[in-house]
Amino acid sequence: MNGRRVLVVDTDPQGNATTGLGIDKSRLSHDIYHVLMQEIPLERVIMPTELEYLACAPATINLAGADVELVAALSRETRLRQALAPILSRYDFVLLDSPPSLGLLTINALTAADDCIIPVQAEFYALEGLAQLTGVIRRVREALNPTLHVSGVLVTMFDGRTRLAVEVIRDLEQYFPEQIFKTQIPRNVRLSEAPSYGKPAILFDLKSRGAQAYLALAREMLEPAARVGSL
Repeated sequence: MNGRRVLVVDTDPQGNATTGLGIDKSRLSHDIYHVLMQEIPLERVIMPTELEYLACAPATINLAGADVELVAALSRETRLRQALAPILSRYDFVLLDSPPSLGLLTINALTAADDCIIPVQAEFYALEGLAQLTGVIRRVREALNPTLHVSGVLVTMFDGRTRLAVEVIRDLEQYFPEQIFKTQIPRNVRLSEAPSYGKPAILFDLKSRGAQAYLALAREMLEPAARVGSL
């Protein structure tokens, strides 16, 4: 929406980012699985979206077995980084959407990334998962990607009316005082509805609280004084 060229690379077998951008997974002959496992050039799977400057490298259920298949593959942790290298100059930002697990697909995303944004749901169990993830990030930095850093912790599904949500924010501010995004993504019905229409929230209902929050997040990410926290 700010005119930056953006590529979303979906590395989650659920393919939610793919569906949410209006791509019909049943019509795809190739996806990110074929890039990682069959070394098809990434540019062959990239698809346009309704937004002029936004493209997507889609994922399908084909990825479900990739974590197991990658175990025996050569350069198993760096396959995504190698696939991205030829096309990086075409985009201002490449967003890697990784699965909610700590397997080899997530390791590939962290190895390929410069920055890591950690979305944290404003609930207790999310804090437990955050501790595990930060440990994985440290190990990836030490062994595979020394330039990786956490650029921000993003609070999502926030409901300020609940005491628990406020307590989660307080805990995050204690442990990550300089890394929490000022923007918080609220619980919002329109955000939940948008994927069923195959549209990003900003096209589905630009005036909704959820869409406005994500626009505010984009502006915060584009601020000149970029967040350069470390873990």
